[in-house]
Amino acid sequence: MEALIASYGDSSSDSDSESPAPRPELKNSEESSSALPPPPLSLLNSPNSFGFLDFSPSAQPGRMRNFPHVEGNYAVHVYIPVYIPPAPRKEMALFLNKLASLVPGLHAVDVDVPLEILRKDEHKLEQVALGREFHISLGRTVPIRVHQIDSLVTMLRQKLQIQRRYWIDFSKWEVFVNDDHTRTFVSIEVIAAGLAEITKQIQAVNEVYKLHNLPEFYKDPRPHISVAWASDDISSSLKQAVEEERRSTVGGSLQKCLFTSKFNGIECRIGSKTHKICKFSE
Repeated sequence: MEALIASYGDSSSDSDSESPAPRPELKNSEESSSALPPPPLSLLNSPNSFGFLDFSPSAQPGRMRNFPHVEGNYAVHVYIPVYIPPAPRKEMALFLNKLASLVPGLHAVDVDVPLEILRKDEHKLEQVALGREFHISLGRTVPIRVHQIDSLVTMLRQKLQIQRRYWIDFSKWEVFVNDDHTRTFVSIEVIAAGLAEITKQIQAVNEVYKLHNLPEFYKDPRPHISVAWASDDISSSLKQAVEEERRSTVGGSLQKCLFTSKFNGIECRIGSKTHKICKFSE
C-alpha cells in the first residue's frame, strides 16, 4: 500500500474542475552536481519561461480546491488532451488580447499568469496562454481513495478501450462558471463535429463513476477547453465582452470554427500519475 501511495505523489490538492497539471518537483541543491554544464539558452526562454515579465506567482490569487483535503485521497480527472495548432493561435491571441483590455483580472489557465502582463508581448501571449496542453473534461475532478484506483482505471479501460479517431471542431467562444462560483472561465466550446462522440465518452465515464459512488458529470454536458480564468463570478460582464468581441472579430458570424483537432486519446490523471485509457480502431 505504501508503494502504491508513493507512486501517486501527494494526496489530493486539486482545485476547481479545470484542474492544473501537477508541477514537477525541484531537486534539492545538494542533489545537483557542480560538474553539470549550464542549461542551453533556448531553455531559458522556453514557452513556460516568463522572461522579462515582471511577475511573481506567489503574489497572485491562488486556486482553491473545490473539495476538502483528506489524507489518503487523490484527485482524479478523466479528459481528452488537446493542443491548439500553431496556425490559429495568432488570431486567438488577438482575441484574448482585446478581451484582457476590456475585462481586468484574467489569467492564463494552469500557468496562472495575468493576461495583462502577457499581452505586453504578442509572442509571449501565444506561447504561454495557447501553446500548451488543454483538456476536454469527461468527468468531474473528484477525490478518490487509494484502494479504488486500480478498479477505476480498469473499468475505464474496459468501457473506453477501443475508440475510433475523429475530428473535433472548436467553434464557439463561451463563458463558464465553476460550481461554487469562485472562478469564471473563458472557454472554447465544441458544438458540432466531435460533440456526439464526446457525449458518448462522458456517458461511459459516468457509468464507471457511479459504480465507485463518485458524482456524475453535468446532466447536459457542454464539452470545451478553457484558456483563461478570473476570480469570482464575473460571467455577466465577461459574456458581454466575449459577445461583442466575437461579433467584431468574425464579422458577425458566431459559428466560425476557431480550430480543428484530431481526437488523440483519453487520459486519466490520479494525483501526479497519468494513465492512458484507450487504444484506437481505425
